[in-house]
Amino acid sequence: MAAQNESWHVLSARDACARLNSDLEAGLPAAEAERRLAADGLNRLPEKAAKPAWMLFLEQFKSLLVVVLLAAGGLAGIIGDTTDMVVILVVVLFNACLGFYQEYRAEKILDALKGMLAQQSRVRRGGLKLEVMAEHLVRGDLVLLEAGDRVPADGRLVAAHGLEIDESSLTGESMAVSKDTQALADHETPLADRVNQAFMNSVVTRGRGEMLVTATGATTEMGRIVGLLETALEGRTPLQERLDQLGHRLALIAGVVVAIILGMGLMRGEPLAHSILTAVALAVAAIPEGLPAVVTVTLAIGMGRMARHGAIVKRLAAVETLGSTTVIASDKTGTLTLNQMTATAGWAGGRRFGVEGEGYGAAGRVVADHDLLPYVRAAGLCNDSRLCDADNSRMVVGDPTEGALLVLAEKAGLTTVWPRVAELPFDSVRKLMITVHRDGGVLRMMVKGAPDVVIELCHAIRDPGGDHPLTDDDRDAIHREMEHLGGQALRVLALAEAEVDEAALADPLAAAHKGLVFTALVGLMDPPRPSARAAVTACAQAGIAVKMITGDHRITAAAIGRALGLDGEVVTGVDLDRMDDAELAARVNDIAVFARVAPEHKVRIVAALRNVGHVVAMTGDGVNDAAALKQAHIGIAMGRTGSDVTREAATMVLTDDDFATVVHAVQEGRTIYDNIVKFVRFQLSTNVGALLAVFAAPLLGMPVPFHPIQILWVNIIMDGPPALALAFDPPRAGLMIEPPRPRQDAILSRSRLVRLLSYGITMAVGTLAVLWCASGDAVHARTLAFTTFVMFQVFNVFNARVSGESAFNPRLFRNGKLWLALAMVLALQAVVVHWAPAQALFHTAPLTLSEWGLAALVGSSVLLLDEARKLAVRLFQSVILRRR
Repeated sequence: MAAQNESWHVLSARDACARLNSDLEAGLPAAEAERRLAADGLNRLPEKAAKPAWMLFLEQFKSLLVVVLLAAGGLAGIIGDTTDMVVILVVVLFNACLGFYQEYRAEKILDALKGMLAQQSRVRRGGLKLEVMAEHLVRGDLVLLEAGDRVPADGRLVAAHGLEIDESSLTGESMAVSKDTQALADHETPLADRVNQAFMNSVVTRGRGEMLVTATGATTEMGRIVGLLETALEGRTPLQERLDQLGHRLALIAGVVVAIILGMGLMRGEPLAHSILTAVALAVAAIPEGLPAVVTVTLAIGMGRMARHGAIVKRLAAVETLGSTTVIASDKTGTLTLNQMTATAGWAGGRRFGVEGEGYGAAGRVVADHDLLPYVRAAGLCNDSRLCDADNSRMVVGDPTEGALLVLAEKAGLTTVWPRVAELPFDSVRKLMITVHRDGGVLRMMVKGAPDVVIELCHAIRDPGGDHPLTDDDRDAIHREMEHLGGQALRVLALAEAEVDEAALADPLAAAHKGLVFTALVGLMDPPRPSARAAVTACAQAGIAVKMITGDHRITAAAIGRALGLDGEVVTGVDLDRMDDAELAARVNDIAVFARVAPEHKVRIVAALRNVGHVVAMTGDGVNDAAALKQAHIGIAMGRTGSDVTREAATMVLTDDDFATVVHAVQEGRTIYDNIVKFVRFQLSTNVGALLAVFAAPLLGMPVPFHPIQILWVNIIMDGPPALALAFDPPRAGLMIEPPRPRQDAILSRSRLVRLLSYGITMAVGTLAVLWCASGDAVHARTLAFTTFVMFQVFNVFNARVSGESAFNPRLFRNGKLWLALAMVLALQAVVVHWAPAQALFHTAPLTLSEWGLAALVGSSVLLLDEARKLAVRLFQSVILRRR
């Protein structure tokens, strides 16, 4: 039997059948089919084993930051500090459970979308027509195909009668492909041009045919693409990289703190156990143990908001990646466009007309200065397709081009459908379709097809004055309009009709040759989504480049690119084959549209973008996009029209299939990163303040301002409600007109570290000043210092919410959860200070109302001083601008 990689398209149908030891009329004997099934296996695509739940859970502990926290908790347990140990472990476990739940739920949602492979197939075996499970097909089977069928395997066509197949999910070609059985001469014929073959998961839109199965399961073209997924890189997200950088820095800080504080305690003659406890408490304070939980909660909140806007995210960390995205490489068909053929323009009665609306929906009207129905009636009558309602939209059952013509006829006012009494189906050789209808006592012929073919059959032309003989000037006018429509990358069809006699019932083609009346030219295209151009513009404003990748021809792709506002070069798959990786990397930034590309090209394009430093998001819906989706930093699949393979490879699935949803996701990603940075600013400034206060007090001859349990308390109440509430902060103004963050940017940049240090110094100085001036015993003085430090955090959270702008902005009161959290912090602090059982645990004493006022006044200095600094900077900048 022939090898799996045989060039089947260059063999005749009979030779192909002989190579597979099958019979062109009877098919395989049933016994031979069973033998081959046992030898080759089921006709299934290879599936990666599902990750068990326990492994998904353990993966939540891979972050270095989590490892450092676990180490600090373990050290606390060793020295007997059970409270610290329990709190740290609870925080880490909470983070892991939440991350596990979100990712596990996303996987379950996507599992519900599966079901791509056809369940039943009609075959001819042993001379009998049978229905068998699609997964039981073997090489050499003869499969019977008709309109509406999903092709269950790869095969060589041995019969084709008006057969057209939609291969957009595999090749990206938006037009259905006319199929025939003739052998091709070129062994290197591209996949999209192998008109004598059919491929798994493509859909028959018209006609019928028979296919000799040549490949099943993993050996199909789709199976080959699944194989590409296994070799595609799956990189770490920018957030994961930045958090690991932060983890390394904090681990180093914690180690230094433990060593210094322990050494100083021993030199002062403090008991070893107390010195170790203080050192560990400060080490814990140096590490924002709430950060993993806050990151997880922030991402989960973002995931929820994105789901409400039509996006399901499979991995939490991937949510933020969109905020770092510098390039979106998007498939055209079904992503930037509707994947619904639409009549957009035409020519009838000597005048041009337009058609409003997109896709198969009834919205829109014909824009013409005369009644169009007499000219386009053939569009609705010479038609084998129908429109139906599905999921709050209209879909076509049959050929997409015919669906577009049905919508045109409907918009033109067609309401009466005359009974069809004869027909000549569309044929790729004749390039036309004929139907004959009875209108009372009159027979009317309707014709649609390739303009050159239809014009040759016409002897008259229709205009508002009636039907007139077709002159050379008329022919010239028709050809000019054909060129005009074709110049817009529209597919052009011609319509004609005639009144015929009863002889047409027996031979419609012969009747057509007696002369038709030319009525209209219709231009069709797969239009851009209504929201796509605005989304592309929004991406440009946000500093994100959009690259369109398609299997369409160069002219069509360029026209769609222009309609979307994509500026740059247009290259084809052939051009890419001539480039090595270095040349592609050098040119990829200047290329806006990639046309006529194969799956391997898409992977190369994404790899080139990654190699020049881009953070790449790839959107797509077809099987041909799957490998590139996995290669990208974040792959975005279409949920409605996307294939199962694509959804499996993606990290995010758009349930509304709308490219504009990507822009919402980019904003969400940037907002998430912003809110995580707010927490880092807030928490680390707290940690710096605590470290400086404890470090400086002994050097100044003062007692340590906090008991270890008080340090932990500050971490708990400030890592908790206020920090988590920052995740609900709304997007700040101007977020989507800023360029993407460089991938190498650290969460703790130098300018941020300087600001954190300034906040920490302010807190340390204020806390120690209160401790120095406090009256009463040491417990009372320490309580006042402790409460002042808590007040510092209450006011510092407003510093953390902004960068260069004033904290007193229109968004000040827009996060109600934050204000509630701050009220909760103050209430808890009052309990710790005034409730006797809590006083014993936290080593506190009651404070007077005036002392609470003093703590609040000193604590507010961290906010007021920073506001004064920002005001001074703004005034200085305005003076400089005026002088210029």
